[in-house]
Amino acid sequence: MPWTKLQADKFTKKDLDGEQIGKRTLTFRNAVLEAFRQSMEADPNIILLGEGIDDPGGVFGSTLDLHKEFGKRRVMDTALAENGITGIGIGAALTGLRPVIIHMRIDFLLLAMDQIVNHAAKWHYMLGGKVRVPITIRAIMGKGWGSGAQHSQSFYSIFTHFPGLKVILPASPYDAKGLLIASIKDNNPVIIIEHRWLYDQRGIVPEEPYSIPLGKAALAKAGKDVTLIASSLLVAESMQAAQELKRENIDTEVINLRTIKPIDKETIFNSVKKTGKAVIVDMGNPVCGIASEISALLVQNVFEYLKAPVKVITLPDTPVPSCHVLEQAYFPNKEKIKDIIKSLM
Repeated sequence: MPWTKLQADKFTKKDLDGEQIGKRTLTFRNAVLEAFRQSMEADPNIILLGEGIDDPGGVFGSTLDLHKEFGKRRVMDTALAENGITGIGIGAALTGLRPVIIHMRIDFLLLAMDQIVNHAAKWHYMLGGKVRVPITIRAIMGKGWGSGAQHSQSFYSIFTHFPGLKVILPASPYDAKGLLIASIKDNNPVIIIEHRWLYDQRGIVPEEPYSIPLGKAALAKAGKDVTLIASSLLVAESMQAAQELKRENIDTEVINLRTIKPIDKETIFNSVKKTGKAVIVDMGNPVCGIASEISALLVQNVFEYLKAPVKVITLPDTPVPSCHVLEQAYFPNKEKIKDIIKSLM
């Protein structure tokens, strides 16, 4: 969705009231905004740092006007210096604050890898538990409007490789608020990665603050024929595929991972034990990715329950194209998911 369209949406406080359809609903972006507001009201040690967080657009609307409400000592626009920003955040966390570092694109987290991997992830361990690093790093991923290979990547699996980090992939407005609040409260470094195409999604979100446990998956849809494991934007694609497959008498169980480090093995294993078939759909690259990890876990732990080989759907092992037509072919979608599931049946 073009940025001009996002600007035209006018993220106002009025929009936070949501639509009264049985229960209150919010857009994904406003669920994030509400999580920030409620967290900062409850804890004066929470600070936000990031590039453009006080701009009129407010990072796709997710930080809109927070600098006016909480002041520029707590909501700070920063220079284009990802490594420096992250280092400042780590130092702030070590002194007792709870900083949230906001990056507009995951692609540029690579510039902060030294701080994330060699410092944030390790200080608690290296100092014998005497210090904690309660820092939350929030970044945005996903295909865009011809953004090309340097601005459309989804390499969240990189961060799962390093001990000491937690990695979160919210899939709905409910996830967005609850997981962000839980991440800010957590005493460990947490990386939250949001897909930009989710920001307009609307869903039921309680008005009161709530936390979703980190490391616990959600059963998005019960089923008996095949287990479909997904995260982030692909949960919505998976749910659409499952609904359409139901018309063909294929009953699909959909698991929303929510957290990919740690992975909720128990929920995944119990589902596959019931269905005997598993399809993992992942927005990452195929080599050393989350789909490969879950596939290996299934073979190692519930092999005797499998009635068919584990199937995975990932990005191709090529850079992201910028052409719209090629983007459609490159990224996983409900049609690819349906085809793979039907091949298992």
